[in-house]
Order: sequence, then structure tokens, then C-alpha cells
Amino acid sequence: MSLASVIGGWARNPFGGAGARDAWMPGQARHDRSRVYAFDPALLWVSVALLAWGLVMVYSASIALPDNPKFSRYAHTFFLTRHALFLALSFVIGLLAFQVKVETWERVAPWLFVASLLLLALVLIPGIGKGVNGARRWIGMGAISFQPSELAKFAVLLYAADYMVRKMDVKERFFRAVLPMAVAVALVGMLLLAEPDMGAFMVIAVIAMGILFLGGVNARMFFLIAAVIVVAFALMIAMSDWRRDRIFAYLDPWSEKHALGRGYQLSHSLIAFGRGEIFGVGLGGSVEKLHWLPEAHTDFLLAVIGEEFGLVGVVTLIALFLWMTRRIMHIGRQAIALDRVFAGLVAQGVGIWLGFQAFINMGVNLGALPTKGLTLPLMSYGGSAVLMNVVAVAVVLRIDYENRQLMRGGRA
Repeated sequence: MSLASVIGGWARNPFGGAGARDAWMPGQARHDRSRVYAFDPALLWVSVALLAWGLVMVYSASIALPDNPKFSRYAHTFFLTRHALFLALSFVIGLLAFQVKVETWERVAPWLFVASLLLLALVLIPGIGKGVNGARRWIGMGAISFQPSELAKFAVLLYAADYMVRKMDVKERFFRAVLPMAVAVALVGMLLLAEPDMGAFMVIAVIAMGILFLGGVNARMFFLIAAVIVVAFALMIAMSDWRRDRIFAYLDPWSEKHALGRGYQLSHSLIAFGRGEIFGVGLGGSVEKLHWLPEAHTDFLLAVIGEEFGLVGVVTLIALFLWMTRRIMHIGRQAIALDRVFAGLVAQGVGIWLGFQAFINMGVNLGALPTKGLTLPLMSYGGSAVLMNVVAVAVVLRIDYENRQLMRGGRA
């Protein structure tokens, strides 16, 4: 019996019963029964495909790193092994997250938000927070590290959805409906900027703004908030020398001043895409990953994909993320139509999170946006990011499962 048939049976009914038994039935008997899935199997398989493709590309992008003196003590399979372990752990925790009812997430949303604030504060304490390349973003946990900003994205998402449900009756009143949420996001932002991690703050701000808009906040007030946020980010860039340098390097990465400095990653990323042309140089054939392109297995994984799989591979990847985002947003709209507003806002918030972060990462790799330290969701190397991405997708699958239960006349 194939693994696909077992997973297919679990997708029809993850809690056992007739749907689960179908996976073990003979082929003819299985085809005679109507295929009624417990949740969207296509979303599950696309997520698994992105995770598997990411695992292959992390290995391809990191296989030569031990030749660098900085990583000389590592084996060539070091990052592959760790990423595979992260995926296994994420899969187990994702299964557990799927078992949690959406109403439970709604109850714990404020407490999870408070916990994320405490972890973000702990990162800044010397001896607890772990610094890398001048940024203090991780908490050491023995052989692994945890990045609280990834949990903060999920926590803010849940808190914003819960907040909008509680404030539905005052959503037309700006200060009563929006100001408390703005203060919460600003508090998260101050802690993230102290690390510093402006990329994570940008994603969190967009998630919160998206949920406010979808929750029905007055349109004029929404655009006013958006304008304030844009001005705030512009001031952050203008008041920071190294952020201004990144913008100038983005505008002219090939200049003598920037080619070996702030524009180094971008210029070599563009070279990688140029080498890939239409069909790529083949899996494992990238030259830029051979110590030319820094962080090839994390922030610039797409550049390696572009070099090895060419335009065809990049377009395929973009299509997968577009389909995933569209499908997640549809599940959210379906939940709202069933009068499950919190569940719908959470699902749509996940769609905004994964879609926007993928857009930013791809834009940076392709030279369309200034360099930011954001990974490609579900694919780039990084335990915390992959873990929270998988949990977010598991929660969306749970929402879809409860939607289907209600549509069949059952209980969520």
C-alpha cells in the first residue's frame, strides 16, 4: 500500500471512521464510495510539495558550505539533516495543532499574545538572547534556537482576529475600535526594532492591517492608518544610516561603491537568475551557491532555484504560492459565510501572512524590492519559521474541517 493512499484516507477522516478505513479497502470498493474529504486535500498536498522542494533546495544550496572555513566543522549534510529534523518536528506539532478546536484558539489568543511579548523581551536580555551578525533575535535552547518573532506573527494574527470579533459593534468608531490594536502592534514593533528585525515588524503590521480591513473597519480610517504606517516606515529608514545604505544599494547594486558592499547579495542573486535562463542549469549545478551568494539556503533560496530550475521553476513556485494563498482566503470566506467570523479572519490572516512574506522574499531575490531578512515560507532553512508556517497551515486545515462538518449538518 502506498503512502499516498494512507494520507488520502487520513484526509478523508483524520479521526478514524469510514473515511479512514477507505484507505485500507480494496481499490474497487474504495472507488465505489463517494469521496468526501474531511478537509481540503489539495491544500495539504501543495504544502507538502513546498516543504519537500524546500528540503531538496536547502541541501543543494548548503552542500558546499563546509568548504568555507566558517563552516569547516560541519558535514556536507549538516543543514539537510537539521532541516529534515525541523520538518519532522513541525509535522508532529502541526498534527497536534490540527486537533485543537478553533474556539480554543480564540480563548487563548490574548494569552498567546502576552506570551509572545514576554519572549520578545527575553531576547533582548544579555545571556538569554542569542546574537548573530549584530542582531539579537534568537533564544538559545541547547542545540537549537527559537526565534520569538515567528511566534509573534501567529500570536498577533490570532489576537487581531479575536479583537475584531470583540469590537464588531464599535468598528465604525476609530479610537474605540482601532487605537487599542494599534498600541498592541506598536508595542510588538518596538521590541522587534530593538533586535532589530524590521522585516518581521513589516509582516506583522501588514497582517494586523489586513485583518482590520477584512473585519470591516471604516475604509477612510483604514487608509489613514495605512498612510501613518507608510510614513512611520519611511522615517525609520531615513533615520537609520545602514537602512538608507540598503535603499541606495538596491537602486544601484552594480556601482563600484555597492557591488562589494550592501549590493553584493542582490548583484549575485541577479547573476544566479541570469545563469538559469529558461530551464536552469540543472539541480545541483548552481555556481552562485559556491560561496558567492551569502545566505543562499535561507533568505536567497529562490536565487538558487532560479539558477538551477530557470524561469520555469520560478514561475511554477510563484503559481504554487498564488494558488495556496487564494485557497486559504477562500476557506476564510467560507467560514465567515457560515457565521464563524473569528475562524474566517484567522484563515485569511494566514493567507495574508504567507502570501505577503513570499511576495517580499521573491521581490528581494528578483531585485524588485530592497533587501530584507525574510525567509521564503515553508521552504527556506530555519526551524522556527518552518514550525510556525506548518502550524498556521494546520490551523487553516482545522478551520476547513470544521466548515465541512457544519455544511454536512454536524457540529464544528
